[in-house]
Amino acid sequence: MSGDRIPTEHEEQREVVRWFRQKYRPIRIFAIPNGGYRSRATAARLKAEGVARGVPDLFVPAHNLWIEMKRVKGGRLSPDQRDWIKYLEGLGNTCLVCFGADDAKAQIDAFFDALK
Repeated sequence: MSGDRIPTEHEEQREVVRWFRQKYRPIRIFAIPNGGYRSRATAARLKAEGVARGVPDLFVPAHNLWIEMKRVKGGRLSPDQRDWIKYLEGLGNTCLVCFGADDAKAQIDAFFDALK
């Protein structure tokens, strides 16, 4: 990313997933598609299928690791996200709130280093 432009959350998350899949193969990571613009009809259909507001962006099932991505600047947790994180951590899961790809990589590396 160049200049003073702040990368979008999408760009940051895309970079983290690419990096993770290279560095930590064969451990699987996947996205939870619960954000972004949708038509009312699509939003209603997805809600009926179980999509829930506030669920973290990424999940690593082998380690019960949830990752919430935020922009480097201006990102903040919503009340729904705080509630999900509290719930998931109460079940013994680990939740990382990451501000940009570099922060996510550092936190994920620290998480895996602590497992050694």
